[in-house]
Amino acid sequence: MTYQDIDPTRVTALVVGVERYAAGDSWRLPGPAHDALRFHAWLRERGVPESNILLHLSPADGEIPGPPYKSADHATLRDALVHELPARQGDFLWVWWGSHGVLDQEERIRLYCADATGDDRRNIDLESARRRLGGDALAGFHRQTWVVDACQTFDERHGFPHSLPTEHLPAGGRTDVHEQAMMLAVTRGQRAVNDPVRRTGLFSDLVLKVLDRQGVGVAPDPEPLFADVRALVEKEWEAGRTTQLPTLILSRPGRQETLRPGAARAGNRGALSALTRVVDALLAYPLAHSPDERQTLVLLLDPRLTAQMRRSPVARPDLVAIVRAHDRRADDLWALYEAVNSLDDDPGRAAELSTAIEGLAED
Repeated sequence: MTYQDIDPTRVTALVVGVERYAAGDSWRLPGPAHDALRFHAWLRERGVPESNILLHLSPADGEIPGPPYKSADHATLRDALVHELPARQGDFLWVWWGSHGVLDQEERIRLYCADATGDDRRNIDLESARRRLGGDALAGFHRQTWVVDACQTFDERHGFPHSLPTEHLPAGGRTDVHEQAMMLAVTRGQRAVNDPVRRTGLFSDLVLKVLDRQGVGVAPDPEPLFADVRALVEKEWEAGRTTQLPTLILSRPGRQETLRPGAARAGNRGALSALTRVVDALLAYPLAHSPDERQTLVLLLDPRLTAQMRRSPVARPDLVAIVRAHDRRADDLWALYEAVNSLDDDPGRAAELSTAIEGLAED
């Protein structure tokens, strides 16, 4: 059976969007629940029955109108993975997940649940979930596509007082029949860009744009799908709105491979990582989160460099544009450093920014 032959009534989807967390407003992430609802609508438009969609939301603003949904707390999501999905039958499985995430010390992606707090960061281990649904615990669903829009920043850099709770979901016997395509918004160490004004994740929005194109079936072949998303992400790079590197992990009988955006771009990964570090260092400054204070910073910079910048009301893409305007010459980067230091001379933040700029100036 080809992807094009899959019957929508034989498609099941686990759709998760976590915007609000028990940790409080500082964790709020406007976007994932709205993206999940957009994906839900896409599935329904293509004939997937409502009963085949397991929708789990934690909206930022409380209850929202629309289709019925369940909680996105740890116990409920665990039950969906361990009990609900294995009890179903079908040919194709979608897993759509948007939430906060981190990369733990074992290089495993952890996806935070709605009841996560700073002291008890309840989460789902993505690799454990993949293994659960890739073994004989799940009958059928031999083709699966996962879309995960979450950060992979290094956990130890967040300074939490306690380690991540660890749980590996029960896995059945290994099989050689499941084809799993894992589309990740970023690669290791990176943040996934989220637009709180439009209430969408950059990666989720681009995937949905590709899916909305005429002729895309309910179960598209993941490699052409990723290639189309990759092309849109590369345009975002060129516009200075992101440096994230989406990743496709293909697990098929007898082989596993990891694909990232184009060879030429992948070869520039070091420069992108250096740029990300400078932007992260700038985001440590309180001024970076105020549009008015960022404008004050821009007014201190050389207008020949800033005149053509595409500004954004969102902090990260705005800072990417500012840094990109200055990264052709080391002297311009150090002029940016001096401008930031004139507004906030905190020695710890200055040291991190200096080290980051040194790394970018060397690329």
